[in-house]
Amino acid sequence: MNKKLTSIALLSSSSIIAIHIMNRIHTSLCTGKNLLNNSENYFYDWRFGKIRYQKKGSGSPLLFIHDLTIGSSNYEYHRLINNLTEKHEIYSIDLLGYGLSDKPYITYTNNLYEQLVSDFIKNVIGKKTSIVATGESVPFVIMACHNNPEIFKKIICINPQNLYLQNQIPSKQTSLLKFFIETPVIGTFTYHILSNKESIEKTFHKEYFSHPEEVREKYIYNYLEAAHAGGYSSKYSFASYAGKYMNMNIVHELKEIDNSILMIGGEEEKDIKTTIENYKYYNAAIEDFYIPETKHLPQLEAPDAVLEQINMFL
Repeated sequence: MNKKLTSIALLSSSSIIAIHIMNRIHTSLCTGKNLLNNSENYFYDWRFGKIRYQKKGSGSPLLFIHDLTIGSSNYEYHRLINNLTEKHEIYSIDLLGYGLSDKPYITYTNNLYEQLVSDFIKNVIGKKTSIVATGESVPFVIMACHNNPEIFKKIICINPQNLYLQNQIPSKQTSLLKFFIETPVIGTFTYHILSNKESIEKTFHKEYFSHPEEVREKYIYNYLEAAHAGGYSSKYSFASYAGKYMNMNIVHELKEIDNSILMIGGEEEKDIKTTIENYKYYNAAIEDFYIPETKHLPQLEAPDAVLEQINMFL
């Protein structure tokens, strides 16, 4: 009996060590190209960690805020930024837990990001600022605008998150999922499966682009690196995301803000017209526009069309 237990223990230990080694190799391979590091990076020492951002141009401030999905970073907007620098002082950040920003072992919430955006505008930009936000970052931008109206100008939302999904709060099942992903070795291994090159490439082809043949390999590798920069700590923001800790009901805030808001939808994004109509139901002042033949990331798939709408709106 003791021999069997010893054999089981040795086998389990060997398996864990093997998975740990695989995790380290995978992280090294994903970040080896060092695509995100460049001379244009700045860092803001926020109270929960360092925030990577880039600053270009001059004029009225415009802050770009990326989505909250795996591999998201300010790279999401790289095809827009250089075309706006003549009229705008451009800031693009990596949110805490994403890209090259710090990735502490904490629970990431909508309120956390609302505080980050407000503090960044107050302490780094120092002027009333317009915002461009994508997907699941839209709700905390709406909340920040409601709570600090004096620092926000116009808001542009690209494929905002469905209000019904935003209302889904953590349950026992999603909390358990968060706990599992945060566990050493096995949780990290699971995250690596969900964020490997094949998974990111599939997401681009199925969800992000209407025309998969237009997905560039460099998009995949930049998202892959952003998903793994910082090593094992990269999984913590995703764990909170999967556990639905980033969700919050924003209907009250949406009703009360009186800022100019433009919502840009990818015409082929699933249910996007219904989603934007729901936002407009609670705030009739919202304007909308749909980019033909695009899905979730029109800023990468059809940047000229997105730029046209941004310039007209601002």
